[in-house]
Amino acid sequence: MLTYEDCLDICDLDEAEIDAIAEHEHLDRICAVAEAEYLILSVNGDQKIRRIILDDIQHAKEKGDKEHERVLNGVLKRFVRNHPCHDKA
Repeated sequence: MLTYEDCLDICDLDEAEIDAIAEHEHLDRICAVAEAEYLILSVNGDQKIRRIILDDIQHAKEKGDKEHERVLNGVLKRFVRNHPCHDKA
């Protein structure tokens, strides 16, 4: 049986990026891993992930959750740094 950690190990995204997708798509973490892997390998999926993180940042900003906004900004920076071909708007 595969665990969440097993799935995360074979995914091209890190745990914080998975959590951002889970938050945005209202998925549990294991389903978010599958969604993340699907997106990162699909045409324009990188742009969708970037948009998801940006939407999460905006939602945190609207709620006044500055700490979560700060964390998500770090997630976005790591995503762009770790996936340089994925930094298009």
